[in-house]
Amino acid sequence: MSRKILMLLGLVLAVGATTAQADEYPSKVITLVVPFSAGGPTDTVARMIAQPMSKTLGQTIIVENIGGAGGTIAAARVARANPDGYTIFLHHIGMATSATLYKKLPYNVLTDFETIGLVTPVPMTIIAKQAMGSKDIKEFINYIKANKDNITYGNAGIGAASHLCGMLFMSAIETDFTTVSYKGTGPAMNDLLGGVFDFMCDQTTNTTPQIKGGKVKAYAVTSKTRVPSLPDVPTLAESGLKNFEVAVWHGLYAPKGTPKPIVDKVSAALRVALKDPLVVQRFADLGTQPEPQDRATPEAHRAYLKSEVEKWAPIINKAGVYAD
Repeated sequence: MSRKILMLLGLVLAVGATTAQADEYPSKVITLVVPFSAGGPTDTVARMIAQPMSKTLGQTIIVENIGGAGGTIAAARVARANPDGYTIFLHHIGMATSATLYKKLPYNVLTDFETIGLVTPVPMTIIAKQAMGSKDIKEFINYIKANKDNITYGNAGIGAASHLCGMLFMSAIETDFTTVSYKGTGPAMNDLLGGVFDFMCDQTTNTTPQIKGGKVKAYAVTSKTRVPSLPDVPTLAESGLKNFEVAVWHGLYAPKGTPKPIVDKVSAALRVALKDPLVVQRFADLGTQPEPQDRATPEAHRAYLKSEVEKWAPIINKAGVYAD
């Protein structure tokens, strides 16, 4: 038998094995890795889509929280995981910004993962401790400028969405203030509620309950228009701070080399989940909405990830803020 025929036979057998693997998938529990602590906004998004995706796939999806280093610890673990579809990964905008923010990543954002689909774009809110006296965002910005040496800003860690928003806010108002980094949004929110630091900028999925409960002061949302679930909170543009818009998009990933039929099957389950009426309502309650079906695909997700890496690189480089 010639070498060419043997190579062709090997290719046919490999394709057949991949097809069989995809046909059998999933046959056991799937782990959905979240790169931040339980109770945070990304964790909330993960748990909202896990149940309906489990129903479609016919297997349980468990959420595993692996926090630290702005999500890069979890991302590195997923990049090294067996590419069989039983380890998937939910990350937000930090997946794109980490490519510039971290100089020594143990993985390549664009080449070491399979994109599955975009999930939801979440607006952010600028909130402060309840005791803050400023009545609106204009007054609050003036207060920050007048007291910059004593103002403290909390975030969920270097590279987290709250860190990025704070960095842009600092640049926009041309005022430096002290930042305090936590290991996750949950601990940061607890300390804001306790008045340990002055303010933060975080996703509506995490701040809406606190705002509605009157536990924090809400000064502005970072979206182009007001958030339906927070109709009384103005946009930054309304308040006079133009060209400041931050939306924290989320996407699903798998390790590089995960067979395309498996990626497509998980992507299809994601799109079903994003149409689930309970998911749509839950997202609306938290100030966001599911991505359109044509953006919840591997192709659209990969293109958007690349564009976001390119968008944030000059912003981070100009700020000169990097993580170890």
